[in-house]
Amino acid sequence: MVLFAGLIVFNLFAECINRAPGLILSNTNYVKKVVFPLEILPFVGLLSALFHTLINLGVWPIAYTLFFGIPHLTLLYLPLVLVPFCLFLMGLSWALASLGVFLRDVSQFIGVLTTALMFLSPIFYPVTAFPDNYRYILYINPLTTVVEQTRDVLFWGKTPDFFMLGVYWVVTLGIAWLGYAWFQKTRKGFADVL
Repeated sequence: MVLFAGLIVFNLFAECINRAPGLILSNTNYVKKVVFPLEILPFVGLLSALFHTLINLGVWPIAYTLFFGIPHLTLLYLPLVLVPFCLFLMGLSWALASLGVFLRDVSQFIGVLTTALMFLSPIFYPVTAFPDNYRYILYINPLTTVVEQTRDVLFWGKTPDFFMLGVYWVVTLGIAWLGYAWFQKTRKGFADVL
């Protein structure tokens, strides 16, 4: 159940990020012929990934109830953990969708990076497995905070670390804004490259 909670977060990340570099390339008709708000495409990808995540989140409490009993009420804190993560994914998706137009090989690099991040994230092991002196290195990974906070609210019945979540909200808002600004700045060149 702990592994499943971590994989729910990772699968949301992987689905959005792996799809992002090809979003504009696979919808060239929206770029060339139609006046269309292209910034919606990464959002649609996020909604599709969230649908799969919600299905997994529907299965998780059922499995938890079968194995352990009634889930903790801290489950209600989950939106506080996942909303800033979705902002982070939107910022990355906008940036990668834009880069995918100009650098066609980004999608191959992102696939390898996503696989590496799965093993560098505390999905298959707890953060406490790292020595205290080196634990800060693990928190450089953007998935670590979300995976740990998700496990805390879903499985362990702990309230989230609100200070860490506050910092995460601020950082992800900045990343979302930068990704959107980059997308808007580079979108003028999409039609010329495609």
